[in-house]
Amino acid sequence: MPEGDSVWKLARRLDRQLAGHTVVRSDFRTPALATRDLSGREVLGHDTHGKHLLTRFGPMAGSPGATLHSHLRMDGSWSTLAPGKRLPGAVQPHVRLVLGLDDGRTVHGIRLHDLALVPTDREGDLVGHLGPDPLRDDWDAEEAVRRLRRDPTTPLVTALLDQRAMAGLGNLWVNELAFLSGVSPWTAIGDVDVAHLVDRAARMLRHSATVEGAYQVTTGSSARGDDHWVTGRQRQGCRRCGGPVSVSAEVPGDAANRRTWWCRACQPGPGPEARVGAGPGVRPRAGAGRPRRSSRSSTGRP
Repeated sequence: MPEGDSVWKLARRLDRQLAGHTVVRSDFRTPALATRDLSGREVLGHDTHGKHLLTRFGPMAGSPGATLHSHLRMDGSWSTLAPGKRLPGAVQPHVRLVLGLDDGRTVHGIRLHDLALVPTDREGDLVGHLGPDPLRDDWDAEEAVRRLRRDPTTPLVTALLDQRAMAGLGNLWVNELAFLSGVSPWTAIGDVDVAHLVDRAARMLRHSATVEGAYQVTTGSSARGDDHWVTGRQRQGCRRCGGPVSVSAEVPGDAANRRTWWCRACQPGPGPEARVGAGPGVRPRAGAGRPRRSSRSSTGRP
């Protein structure tokens, strides 16, 4: 699933493609917005808050500026096509939004989730619950630290995945941050230097979003298979010590317990039995403590 840096980069691409153009036709293919029309509105630009994309449109006579909210989750995407071009037929059933622009291009929102259209001055209704985001101008590191410290017993990986505490971090980043902190992913957040953790997370997310060739590279090497310390490395082993990388399966439907990678040698501390909600119905996958022999899995990024 795209993380905060993914959505930020998407927003910059959409700015280059759409900002300054006027919508001449709009077609929402979702029941809640089926009767809404953006025709005649200028695309002003895009903003992000964590993993949420905000597309802003100019006002019209008698109507204030509007903001379209969307979330990509695992499978969402945006596509801008030149005049006369069409999406493949297999993709058409998954289109949730079509915008025709004044230069003949067509914009498609594919498999978009959580679509909502509100007056721009009410964006807070949709994203006001989110924590500080390092990629925003209003980034507040002290507030992120305060929110993360609210419950010092929360496992580190769970605390960092909570978008209400700090927005934009997904599964890749929290796994790599736990490794770089030298602690088990299930170490209580109150047992680490939270201020240092937040500073490192913010620097890594900004670097990934803004530096050419650095996108989601956590090791300094962009070579395939060498770009992460532990995430996805259950076959190759820990990049630092060469020992086995363990992996604990996600709990389906539980955002607090995603798939987790860690090196037991480099990251001492509690195991998956300490994760939130652990009990008879929540168990690590059999063999989670040793490297898998199957093909490399996806990162399962939230």
